[in-house]
Amino acid sequence: MKSVSIIAAAAVMLASSVNAASNDPRECEVCMKVMQDVRDSLPKADQKDKPKIEAALAAQCAKDTLSARERKICYYIEPIKRDVAHPFSLGMPVDRLCKRINKSNSEICGVKFPVKTENLEKKDLTKLRVKQLKSILLDRGVECKGCVEKEEFIAMVQNTEHLAGSDEF
Repeated sequence: MKSVSIIAAAAVMLASSVNAASNDPRECEVCMKVMQDVRDSLPKADQKDKPKIEAALAAQCAKDTLSARERKICYYIEPIKRDVAHPFSLGMPVDRLCKRINKSNSEICGVKFPVKTENLEKKDLTKLRVKQLKSILLDRGVECKGCVEKEEFIAMVQNTEHLAGSDEF
């Protein structure tokens, strides 16, 4: 009986951790923005027509104003346009649509917008997670060797502020 309750508790904890991981607000954020822009560009009547959805995807991806990360999503979506158009035509919400197409290419939800670091003070940096601080350093092309504590990552982010560049790859 005791082992059954331990197994049940472990299952509940596992399920809650999976839920917490899937509720990341930054998960699939670039994909969701691109898909929402496509949806907004289509008239209501054309949102159920697959060829027009594919054409709208191509038109959205051909824009010169896209950021590097949005172009990367377009690069991933281009070969699977037809697979994207079907759930899109059924009116699937963009978050579910992106999670579905992430199954065919797991890199789609891995593309995230960079963390804004302009004019951040130390008190603002302390609110970020170590994972986000590492991401900032990675975007700047800096590796924090020997950094263990969060304070060390914060110091490195502040020391490399001059390297904060554009969104280009």
